[in-house]
Amino acid sequence: MYKIKTLNKISEQGLEIFDDNYEVGDNLEHEDGILVRSAKLHDYDFPAELKAIARAGAGVNNIPVDTCTEKGICVFNTPGANANAVKELVLCLSLIHISEPTRRSYI
Repeated sequence: MYKIKTLNKISEQGLEIFDDNYEVGDNLEHEDGILVRSAKLHDYDFPAELKAIARAGAGVNNIPVDTCTEKGICVFNTPGANANAVKELVLCLSLIHISEPTRRSYI
């Protein structure tokens, strides 16, 4: 069984992919993998069993990639994961701007 530690709140829908071969939680020790959003890992004590770190979002600035590379830990992210939210925001702001010019000063 693989142990996956979550360091931030991860959507239940996103965790549904893990079957009975995985133990997922935020209080695990000797984890095989880490799921992280914004937690800073620069001072994190990586266990010897750790194989991968997955960042839920773009960028890896909160993960010490050089240290992970030296220890053979795979680091990856999910670029574009927030693309729908960005599109919705742009569309919403565009509609506000077009429909009510008086609101422009509030944006």
